[in-house]
Amino acid sequence: MRYKIFNTIAFRLALWFTGIFTICSGVAFILFYFLATQTIQRQTDQELLDNASKFSAIIRRNGLVGARELAVVEAQAAGEKVIFFRLVYPTGEVFASSHMSYWQDVHVSKQVLKNLILNKNSLFETIYIPSTRQKARLLYSYVATNVILQTGIAMDFYSKFLSAFKKVFIGAMCFIIIFSAVSGWILIRKALSGVATITKTAQNITGSNLEARVTGTGNKDELDHLAITFNSMLDRIEELVKSIREMSDNIAHDLKSPITRIRGFAELALTHEENLEDYRAMAANTIEESDRLLDMINTMLVISRAEAGECDFEFKKINLSIMIKEACDLFAPLAEDKNIKFHPTIEDQILIVADVRMLQRAFSNLLDNAIKYTPESGKVSVLAFKENQQVTIKIEDTGIGIAPEYFEKIFERFYRAEASRTSAGTGLGLSLARTIVRQHKGDISVSSRLSKHQGSGTVFVMTLPYQLPIPS
Repeated sequence: MRYKIFNTIAFRLALWFTGIFTICSGVAFILFYFLATQTIQRQTDQELLDNASKFSAIIRRNGLVGARELAVVEAQAAGEKVIFFRLVYPTGEVFASSHMSYWQDVHVSKQVLKNLILNKNSLFETIYIPSTRQKARLLYSYVATNVILQTGIAMDFYSKFLSAFKKVFIGAMCFIIIFSAVSGWILIRKALSGVATITKTAQNITGSNLEARVTGTGNKDELDHLAITFNSMLDRIEELVKSIREMSDNIAHDLKSPITRIRGFAELALTHEENLEDYRAMAANTIEESDRLLDMINTMLVISRAEAGECDFEFKKINLSIMIKEACDLFAPLAEDKNIKFHPTIEDQILIVADVRMLQRAFSNLLDNAIKYTPESGKVSVLAFKENQQVTIKIEDTGIGIAPEYFEKIFERFYRAEASRTSAGTGLGLSLARTIVRQHKGDISVSSRLSKHQGSGTVFVMTLPYQLPIPS
């Protein structure tokens, strides 16, 4: 059995393993990232509050003049691009500040001042400065009566830290995904190695070889239990196949022997000159019926052996186009007798490896049915062509048609639809045809254009691989 790696249980389990591992790692990253941002923000807010406390203490000791000097000194000490200070009145008027050339785009928010006046509690604000392309954390706080401090710290350092954290995480995640996928695949394949053993054993089992068994692991795990169950099933199947084979052989032998004797007696009666004409006719009918029964029995044996893998097919390279043309030439007179328009369209040089005798028998059964169930002045067409790695043979008629519920039943042994019971036949032709084609790694399907209405016509499609290996 050939299958794509994407359809294997090992691949799906490895995918689940990798997905779960990746999701857990992603959740951990989000958690750490959230904690890091919260910690950085708390540290920044605390630094701003400490600065506000300094200004409150200086104003109490040295007044507003000392606060102006402190604003300049603190900004120069930390870096004018890192921090700034503004002293404003509740109206928003600025009366003192550090050097603001770098922070010129940062304005005093009237709305924040309004909220501060109402609540009297320090307020924080995070803004984006377009000119510097970075974020800043601002604090509005009362440092004296009717004096509000607006101070801000650049978040450039913290942004770089978080950006570096993201890059490290992305690299780590790539490594985690690859590592989890490879390790998960190896571990799961090792765990499922027993399944591969069972599959290989099942593939080696044929109709003539039912002795193969799966060797248990001895670990008393699920796979060991599966192997024991599989071996038990094989034991039951082997017994069932043997009983069916014996029963089929007995039936065939018991029917074939007396029918052969009947045919011998009938031949003697035909060659005896003193027999009456009625007796001769009865003998002829007996021979004909005997031949029909023998053919039916032989057909049953071919189907049974083919399905069991015991039928001896002689595979060799053949020209399928010639085989189909010869069969069409053989059935053309039958179509002409019923005034049926017969149109074969066969592509040349369709070369495949097949048993020409068996394949011709399958095709002839389909073509015979098409002509048999097509009324006079009808039409039967045959189309054969190759496309890519497949050969398609279509046999289309304008006959009685087949209802959809019978599409699969007509391939069962001895099944005959109501509309075909008045015609001669055994009900084995389609079953034999499909069995032969499937032994060639192909298949037969059927459809009707207007299947709910009688007389709509039927299309049988036989497909075969274009390149067939010779079975060993």
